[in-house]
Amino acid sequence: MKRWFLKTVVAAACITGTVAPTVVHAADTYTQTRYPIVLVHGLFGWDSIGPVDYWWGIDTGLASGGAKVYVSQVSAANSSEVRGEQLLAELQRLQATYGYSKFNLVGHSHGGQAVRYVAAVAPQLVASVTTMGTPHTGSPVADDIKAGTSATGTTAWVASVANAFAALISLLSGSPDLPQDSEAAMNSLTTAGAAAFNAKYPQGAPGSSCGQGPELVNGVRYYSAGGNAVLTNVFDLSDALLTLTSVSFKGASNDGLVGKCASHWGTVLRDDYAWNHLDEINQAFGLRGLFAPDPVAFYRSQANRLKSIGL
Repeated sequence: MKRWFLKTVVAAACITGTVAPTVVHAADTYTQTRYPIVLVHGLFGWDSIGPVDYWWGIDTGLASGGAKVYVSQVSAANSSEVRGEQLLAELQRLQATYGYSKFNLVGHSHGGQAVRYVAAVAPQLVASVTTMGTPHTGSPVADDIKAGTSATGTTAWVASVANAFAALISLLSGSPDLPQDSEAAMNSLTTAGAAAFNAKYPQGAPGSSCGQGPELVNGVRYYSAGGNAVLTNVFDLSDALLTLTSVSFKGASNDGLVGKCASHWGTVLRDDYAWNHLDEINQAFGLRGLFAPDPVAFYRSQANRLKSIGL
């Protein structure tokens, strides 16, 4: 069983088996949802590598308000369907082990397609889907990478390097056996790949190119959010990379990797947070714009929204 980090608010909770526990005592009940919250990382993501959490301060911020929070670890690089199947298997194990009937799924970036996949093929397991900075209609960055490597004949070489990097991430995060396929991940994130995925799993799709979709489909509630800033903090070295990738958008509003309208799915909570793609998960290490809102507060408010409607 791949490692999951359980952060629960139940005092003196004792979790047995192969799941490693961390107990966080609730300061209040603001985020105490009926169903557990599962956080799903994006491309080249992880759960925790040493002291570095992908969801920096977000999991503990949710747990401090009463939520039961699981942080998933799926392949760092693979197709939307493969990552979705991995997530589905983990949810089924959690259900069998602890008796949970449903889950509130939260996906960042490519993690959004994984949670949508599960909601589409097993809606009985899902109470809600929330995607943050997910390229639902694909990313021009992936389009440019595919076009560039194809034109130069370097696709196989680039894929091998990316696979090695993804494998290292999974090794360091305690899941060395996860399969890595960066070319499949790239294809999933292109405009064409996203369109094919959306045709198979349209639940929550917007009715127009930059509109909203239905909130409730097959008993699952769909929400989305995103940022539209790129260079947000000069002390954050990752901003330089996002500034470079943002060139692919040719001036259109984006977070460095995902277009503003591409993040829309289901009910759009907001698509113009002053965050770039990594600010959306409170990285790097909480650095963001001076006047930008706190990402942790966003996830807490979303949990409170789910709590208020009985999820």
